[in-house]
Amino acid sequence: EVQLQASGGGSVQPGGSLRLSCVVSGITFGRYAFSWYRQVPGKGPEWVSGLNDDGSGPRYSDAVKGRFTISKDFAKSTVILQMTALKPEDTARYFCVKYPVRILDVKIHYDAWGKGTQVTVSS
Repeated sequence: EVQLQASGGGSVQPGGSLRLSCVVSGITFGRYAFSWYRQVPGKGPEWVSGLNDDGSGPRYSDAVKGRFTISKDFAKSTVILQMTALKPEDTARYFCVKYPVRILDVKIHYDAWGKGTQVTVSS
């Protein structure tokens, strides 16, 4: 059974940084594309960033482009989201998802997701 366990959230001031990790287990990590989503209460999930099975082709939403970096640590089966220059509007619960394909396609619905980790950006 696939499991995705996110961690690394917390409370930071505007302009600060956080590094989110999503440890993946139960599958062959290098065979699937992954993404990070975020969600605030009362709204639907918002796609943030994703990448292909081999870590190539990172893509970002316009809201985070230039500030966030996504990567894969194959030794640790972990999807990482490095977040810098954080803004109050980045406040949300961030969760990682797995796609049933190798190449990222955000039009394809993900087939596994974790519970997420809370990020709060406030002065």
